[in-house]
Amino acid sequence: MRNLYISILVIGFAVLIPRFESSASERRTYVKVAAGSLDRRETVVSFALPKDLKAKSYALRDESGRMIALQVDADHQATFVLTELKAGSTKKYRLVESKASAESEPDVRIMQTSDSNVVGITVSGRHALAYQAQPDNVPRGVKEIFRRGGYIRSVYTPLQRNVADDYPPDHYHHHGIWAAWTKTEFEGRHPDFWNMGDGTGKVEFVALDKMWSGAVHGGFTSRHRYVDLSGAKPTTVLNEEWKVTVYNLGLDNSYSMFDMIVTHNCATASPLVLPEYRYGGIGFRGHRQWLDKDNCFFLTSEGKDRNNGHGTRARWCHIGGRIDGLFAGIAVLDHPANFRAPQPMRINPDQPFFCYSPSLMGQWEITPGKPYVSRYRFIVYEGRPDKAKLDRLWNDYANPPQVEIAVE
Repeated sequence: MRNLYISILVIGFAVLIPRFESSASERRTYVKVAAGSLDRRETVVSFALPKDLKAKSYALRDESGRMIALQVDADHQATFVLTELKAGSTKKYRLVESKASAESEPDVRIMQTSDSNVVGITVSGRHALAYQAQPDNVPRGVKEIFRRGGYIRSVYTPLQRNVADDYPPDHYHHHGIWAAWTKTEFEGRHPDFWNMGDGTGKVEFVALDKMWSGAVHGGFTSRHRYVDLSGAKPTTVLNEEWKVTVYNLGLDNSYSMFDMIVTHNCATASPLVLPEYRYGGIGFRGHRQWLDKDNCFFLTSEGKDRNNGHGTRARWCHIGGRIDGLFAGIAVLDHPANFRAPQPMRINPDQPFFCYSPSLMGQWEITPGKPYVSRYRFIVYEGRPDKAKLDRLWNDYANPPQVEIAVE
């Protein structure tokens, strides 16, 4: 990151580094977690906390007396990391009140640059990602038409190597992790929100609505708009919301993990029609050293690679290669609730670029009054992809453990 971060501690429902205390009430509330048919390890578990529980913060105490951090948000959604649980097993925790130490810093922290244009997230002091809010200046030699914000410009491995690229020389409109639609139809026109150099459409940053830090996770929500430039005057076609959540897994330092939920709503009474096309949606552009085709490797959950993976459907896809001689990579996990899941993929034969593209399966549309929601989980790691581990992580994402709240 090229700017000095100024820490912003977001005050709210985030649990920091807690001192734990037993509840003063005689009522004992337990959280029972069932692994189901899968072995669990460092699994993110979320559940709705009963609304009648009014303490400001809680923790979990397992049967051995060990305390586990529990983070509760404003909607009473509670989240913790399940260390390990074998298939077919259950684990029981007692829910206890806790007091957060005001002097303690959260494990997952949100930071902003002095000009507030870049939001960074760290986990235990290590950079996880950086989000470009308002547009920064374009690199020298790049036309102003390519200037944009509202994307993740940097994504870091545990050894602090950035696997993403921004404004690559062959495709100035590629930016780390970003969202845009390519081939579209709106009120008889055909704005292209992806290829900004054509001047028919663009995606603009609107606002940062929320940021939070915590012991278990931290993140932000932001808004963007899709502007049609092909008509008599600029027209906002879609309103887009991002929710990005970075997790503190605690034990396994070989990878980091974050989620992205992207929601599109029509801004007018007209739909956005999306004809069949080979790319468009959530894109990822890999490290510039991966431009060497002999140093860029793809692997899908179905065993496909760069030669035969394009247009196929998969639960997850890895892209990686060497950075300064050492392997690193990122995997994008497709949630089964997504439209046309498992979604088909654009695997570029020449550039280190990947996206899930539902338009590959034929024409569809985003209609007024019906939000289009897409969910993805990103795993960032050192070394080559471990298929068994990525399968396990996808199963945790797609089929999380079941939680039961009991009062005894």
